[in-house]
Amino acid sequence: MAEITKERPVKFSLPRRIKRLGDLAFNLWWVWHPKAQGLFKDIDELLWDDTYHNPVAFLRDVERSRLNAMTDDRYFLDKYDRVMREFDRYMNEKDTWFSQTYPELNDDLVAYFSFEFGLHESLMVYAGGLGILSGDHLKESSDLGIPLVGVGFVYTYGYFSQRISEDGWQHADNVPIDFDSLPLIRLLDENGEPLKISIDLPGRKVFARIYQLNVGRVKLYLLHTNIPENDPNDRQLTDRLYISDLELRISQEILLGMGGVRALRALGYEPTAWHMNEGHSAFLTLERALEYVEKGKSFENAIDLIHKTNIFTTHTPVPAGNDEFPLWLIDKYFAQIWPELGITREEFINIAKVQQSWGGDAFSMPVLALKLSEFRNGVSELHGQVARKMWNPLWPDRKPDEVPIGAITNGIHTETWLARRMGLLFSRYLGSDWSDHIDDPDLWAKIENIPDDEFWRVRRHLKRKLVAFAINRSRNQWQTAKRHPVQTVASGVLLDPYALTIGFARRFATYKRADLILYDYDRLLKIVTDERRPVQFIFAGKAHPADEPGKQMIQRVYQAVKDARFGGRLAFLEDYDMNIARYMVQGVDVWLNNPRKPREASGTSGMKAALNGVLNFSIPDGWWCEGYNGHNGWAISGNTPDAATPEEQDNLDAVSLYDILENEIVPLYYDQRSADDLPADWIAHMKENIRTLAGQFSTRRMLKEYMTQMYEPAILNGIDERNQSE
Repeated sequence: MAEITKERPVKFSLPRRIKRLGDLAFNLWWVWHPKAQGLFKDIDELLWDDTYHNPVAFLRDVERSRLNAMTDDRYFLDKYDRVMREFDRYMNEKDTWFSQTYPELNDDLVAYFSFEFGLHESLMVYAGGLGILSGDHLKESSDLGIPLVGVGFVYTYGYFSQRISEDGWQHADNVPIDFDSLPLIRLLDENGEPLKISIDLPGRKVFARIYQLNVGRVKLYLLHTNIPENDPNDRQLTDRLYISDLELRISQEILLGMGGVRALRALGYEPTAWHMNEGHSAFLTLERALEYVEKGKSFENAIDLIHKTNIFTTHTPVPAGNDEFPLWLIDKYFAQIWPELGITREEFINIAKVQQSWGGDAFSMPVLALKLSEFRNGVSELHGQVARKMWNPLWPDRKPDEVPIGAITNGIHTETWLARRMGLLFSRYLGSDWSDHIDDPDLWAKIENIPDDEFWRVRRHLKRKLVAFAINRSRNQWQTAKRHPVQTVASGVLLDPYALTIGFARRFATYKRADLILYDYDRLLKIVTDERRPVQFIFAGKAHPADEPGKQMIQRVYQAVKDARFGGRLAFLEDYDMNIARYMVQGVDVWLNNPRKPREASGTSGMKAALNGVLNFSIPDGWWCEGYNGHNGWAISGNTPDAATPEEQDNLDAVSLYDILENEIVPLYYDQRSADDLPADWIAHMKENIRTLAGQFSTRRMLKEYMTQMYEPAILNGIDERNQSE
């Protein structure tokens, strides 16, 4: 491999005493370490907020006088030294969980491919839950010391910025990303030129530049095509997430899958196991097969070899949500590939051929991944069942429960999503080393040690913080965007920091039924406006720009939010992202989720809420089927007959939702107070919620299951193949 050099996009002018703030800025380790974030905030809190918590932009723009002043502040310097010692200890640690548990696998590597990575709000290369999961996956791999490398895209515009008009219609603004303000490390070849790979598309080559992003101990490599070597159309391949145009979409997926493999080879990596997070990267299987065929293997032998080391995680419980391409498009983009593989067109097409509802054939990305992977999983127990039934036709000789698709329920990266105040509480009563034992049930039994008054005080603080955030944000938007006053009211300026607060924040897909709470409008109005026991709702979320029904759902919700009869107790926080998500999952009292079962593959926002003491109020779908125990939240309906129409299911679920809200949730919050005005039974529910859910639905548990069920056997298969080849 040729020599590769690394270059940061910006050189900081920092005083010598605190110059390593630059090292911290270029490793996302700071994202899940509040004390590290606190260093930047201490220097200039207003600028930290103005740069959207981006340390690269912050250090570039901060006044030198402020930096100089910090070198004379012994309290700051003490914090700085402690943070840097912790950073160095973390980065240089040899005795990780992985090295202790799998010492014989230290020289092997897992490659993890995903279309999006949600790591922080300042790095907009994510759209929603899939990306957040990918980001949490990398962070936990770093914490556990798992030798893993990520592959994805850095987008010119990222996901869109949402703007809601006065009539409630969503508008999508594409805001270019400032690459010089991101912690992206530029990789250069031996000639000092940007390191690139290329792929072959019809009639031309397309080049992609490779960037490196450090996520603790894990490296994430991101491809980007907006470079001079490409024509204008090809520069668009990494413009934005989830392009609807089929030709651009298949080109993106060829670049991610086949180009991603080439990028790892150019960087000198030889992964032993390959993990496809959803089907977008499934073309990597073809690139790997080509590598073996070029070495003299037959296509059948090549498929057998890659099959043993491929891992596929499916996230989509309905066929319509999976990427499929018409055969004419496959002919156009792969006609040169099947001769190179030594097979016919029919043999190539048959690898992933499915019949569409209208009778025609298509090439399915999840089918490609399922057929060419030995290790396959859904993302919750229920989703595993749904996936086995959905993909049963691929194994027609087996019963649905015998289909070889397992289940590893998703989790969340605890330290990313835990409120700082809650973390301090855990350190005080669970032990200062609690974060080393996140997946230990005995740890969470100690939650009972937290005095009720302290626990309640922290919860009230987090709600006040959420309300203050919404009010300040509304004020800034009104000052800068010339918004209509009713939009300012709709964005939360009348929220009450002491009222029972219910949050609903997620992608506005129709099956998630964001408007189910509006089903009986008069009943909702009565619940919300009860002066003795008021209830307020905070909504947030985006619809895909091409999803007209999703945008119409936002409009219906927004029109209710504007209804003066609710008195400002309904709010919509526009432009939902990781920053808003943190405020909401930490600050509301109840987390509402009411998808049409069984469409929710897993759902992780409720896990984040539960970690912070927020009670889930959810349809028993996805993860909540496993999480709910009757005492740690509430389950909406769930007894809908299989033959029910969607309208009948909506009616049954809505009635259940209102009944539980009126008869259980509101009385538990308001009526059952102790002499010192503490809602003792509510606090008991919150503690039970954390005790039963915080460890079980963590990425710590999740990654250990991936290691046991997927990574270790795939790596061992790869080692066996490597030994046989030698």
